[in-house]
Amino acid sequence: MALPRILVLVLAGGAGGRLELLTEQRAKPAVPFAGVYRLIDFPLSNCQNSQISDVWVSIQFHPTSLHDHLSNGRPWDLDRTAGGLLTLPPYKGTERGGWNTGTADSLWRHAELIRAFDADALVVVSADAVYKLDYREVAEAHLGSGAEVTMVTTEVAPDDASRYGIVEVADGGRVSGYAYKPDEPATTTATNEVFVFSPTPTLDRLEALNADVGEEGLEDLGSHLLPAQTADGLARAFPLDGYWRDVGTVPAYWEAHREFIAEEPPLDLDAPRWPVHTRGGRHSAARVLSEARVEDSLISGGTRVGGDVRGSVLSPGVVVEAGATVVDSVLLPGVRVRAGATVTRSVLDDGVDVGRGASVGGDGEITLVGRAARVADGSELAAGARFPEPEG
Repeated sequence: MALPRILVLVLAGGAGGRLELLTEQRAKPAVPFAGVYRLIDFPLSNCQNSQISDVWVSIQFHPTSLHDHLSNGRPWDLDRTAGGLLTLPPYKGTERGGWNTGTADSLWRHAELIRAFDADALVVVSADAVYKLDYREVAEAHLGSGAEVTMVTTEVAPDDASRYGIVEVADGGRVSGYAYKPDEPATTTATNEVFVFSPTPTLDRLEALNADVGEEGLEDLGSHLLPAQTADGLARAFPLDGYWRDVGTVPAYWEAHREFIAEEPPLDLDAPRWPVHTRGGRHSAARVLSEARVEDSLISGGTRVGGDVRGSVLSPGVVVEAGATVVDSVLLPGVRVRAGATVTRSVLDDGVDVGRGASVGGDGEITLVGRAARVADGSELAAGARFPEPEG
């Protein structure tokens, strides 16, 4: 019996505004994570480990940052003569051309390509979460269910539930209720932005919805499409029992790094049966000098540590000079913390230079320093500060 034909569409086109300075000059899926990875590595590695080789990535904001990382798809075994990795930038020339205004609108704009591919199942995923999932298993469960959509679900904290699509699940896994980012969530069961659609009926429904909504537009999947499928009794839930973390805000991004420096991290990123792959640069081994002190931290290749590093993540090329202190922080590639400086509960973007004796962050909210910013010698950035201050 032939395996079902599965197409994965990674929606990597969102502006990522909730990550603030981290997405001013890069696409959200290109944001570094856990030292050497990028957020898009997680869905692409899930595709590879699920043995799915037809993967399309819809790109919109800061496309160069993603193109540089994706290249030909080789790290995820997607550099193929037939199939493999295909990037879908915005385009002009047809009625479906132009800038998409949401995830459902993006699906509608690519509908003709998707129909021509003729997949049995269409897996649509976002690229701003950290998790491992067998997409093939979910797709095969969907194909046997009679549903038009299968929503992968997870449990979220009650005070965070209003940020997600919230579902109510009846007997047999049928989704009996769906609300998109409700003010008063009925449950704490949320979709984790992984959906398996039956392509033809879903695209037919999108066409009808697009005609009905008028100037409002299709917006996101949760705006019109998923509620309509739920109302018709054609939505099913597939619970994800393992770890899933949305890192689409600065506090969530920082907190996820705290989880991965734990003695028992929530995911083994090097697990032989389900590794997370990335486009790796060539870096020398990390150098930890005689006066250095390192505790409970992730230290990437190409780093040089001469100071005190505790509870932190150091990406490739980071330098912490002797006499400097970095505590509970995430330092992205090329950051330099000079002698006598202190960095506490902060996220420092690529190439930040913290001057001698400067103080960045402290107890309280997470401090964020933007790409290539220079923190002057002896200056102070308070807890929760944004430097440079965002425009507008």
